[in-house]
Amino acid sequence: MTLAYVPELTASIGVTDMNASLAWYRNVLGFSLLNRVDEIGWSELSTGVPGVTLGLSQNETVAAGGGATNVWGVKDIDEAKAHLDAHGVKQDGDIQHVPGMVKLITFYDPDGNAMMFAQTLTAED
Repeated sequence: MTLAYVPELTASIGVTDMNASLAWYRNVLGFSLLNRVDEIGWSELSTGVPGVTLGLSQNETVAAGGGATNVWGVKDIDEAKAHLDAHGVKQDGDIQHVPGMVKLITFYDPDGNAMMFAQTLTAED
């Protein structure tokens, strides 16, 4: 089975101060805010690169040197999870569902690097 990718990539990074980080990415890099969901500590910015966004995830601490989590857009998150299961890939829990926004699953490569699959939802999902 081959996964069906969509032309989207969200580079997700941890931040300790969402307001300060949003201001920095807007003012310094010229990114624009797409959405902000304070309940889950998440903001997403348009980078100006087609199909590529930057996700900011609120954390109490951030490791020195940062570390990004690549979030790969897929058409069907359930199919993507089944694909990971079939290959024995370590995952961080079940599929997360933010109604009307996204479904996500975190998984790890052999070195423990975190990645995610994301299925963008419509307002009805």
